Amino acid sequence: MRDYFIRRFLLIIPTIIGATMMVYFITRMAPGGPVEAMMKSTIALGANRSSKDAGSTLTEEQKQQVKARFKLDQPYPIGYLMWLGVLPDELDKQFLKLQPGQDSDTVTLKRLLPQSEWTAQNAYEITRAHVSSSGQLLDDKGKPVKGWKLRVEKERAEVYRTEFNGLLQGNLGDSLRYNDRVWKMIVERMPISIFFGLATFLISYAVCLPLGVLKAIKHRTVIDNVSSLLIFVAYAVPSFALASLLVVYAAARWGWFPTSGFTSENYAELSLLGKVADLLHHAALPLTCYLIGHFAMLTMMMKNNLMDNLAADYVRTAIAKGSSFKRAVVHHALRNSLIPIASTLGNIVMIFVGGSVLIERVFDIDGLGMLHFQALMDRDITLMMGLLTVDVFLLLVANILSDYFVAITDPRVRFE
Repeated sequence: MRDYFIRRFLLIIPTIIGATMMVYFITRMAPGGPVEAMMKSTIALGANRSSKDAGSTLTEEQKQQVKARFKLDQPYPIGYLMWLGVLPDELDKQFLKLQPGQDSDTVTLKRLLPQSEWTAQNAYEITRAHVSSSGQLLDDKGKPVKGWKLRVEKERAEVYRTEFNGLLQGNLGDSLRYNDRVWKMIVERMPISIFFGLATFLISYAVCLPLGVLKAIKHRTVIDNVSSLLIFVAYAVPSFALASLLVVYAAARWGWFPTSGFTSENYAELSLLGKVADLLHHAALPLTCYLIGHFAMLTMMMKNNLMDNLAADYVRTAIAKGSSFKRAVVHHALRNSLIPIASTLGNIVMIFVGGSVLIERVFDIDGLGMLHFQALMDRDITLMMGLLTVDVFLLLVANILSDYFVAITDPRVRFE
């Protein structure tokens, strides 16, 4: 079984490569992109500016700079391999116009230093250079500049430095829309998803498993019928519709709960108990919307599995040999009934990237669900790729954990 799980973990690598490659090519081939998004954003600068003239503020060199920053000036396979970190990326690229037979004007080359080398005055290594008429990148003393490369094409030169700076090096790139590190943005919003995901997971299993056992034992009684009616009615109500009703009535009209946000503005000034109370006060309505759709499936799965095992021969044999009904349920039928439930336990790792776009939008919560939505709407290719990579990795780990939990729950299961 050890070899099986080793193979499963090794398969994570080609699966991530296949998924990210497909999405990368689709987003590159789709119309629109960073340059078009920047052109669109300039429309808001003036009401009298037409959309036709919106991109006129961007020069051709600036457009090339934007394309180079997001590797859109590279062929699709090369750009993907740079993002993956297999090929060195071309960083801090600058475009220069050249006159035949003449040296170029002085160009300032800036490289961001490691954070340990930052000073109060500067965080960059600055080098001044120019392109000679012979096609070389020289410093003020006429010596070749180290660490930088030059590519000359007709009357234009590209100056850049190369560095392996992709996924394999732990870098998910910079967001187009927010101009911030993608990994940093994901980590900053992850606590919200962890809170709602973990709370939903724990409350769902703490309530649904005992309720499913009770419904199986009290099958076709008043308790079973009433609980079935309630959970199926709750399952039929869309979570975003319930969220809208709760915001309008429980929050805005009656004032019982806040209308938006994850915490209050003075959250940092509160005591520990005050912070907990404030967090629960803000999370009560969103958490209700998260939970309402989880109860029906898990409860009915527990009930149906237990009923099937209670009707099995080994349970009837245990009762015939003098075992009490309670003992037959707890020590025999219940464990076998938990085997299908164990196949869903691996999904606990998805709490790191969980979230509902609609619920977060209604309650104005900046979680990962809204981050996915904003990346898609803004056509933020880098952010989309980073989120997809984390999502795929955790989904694959969740599937492996589910198999592991099934194996330790059912001794008969042996993965080979």
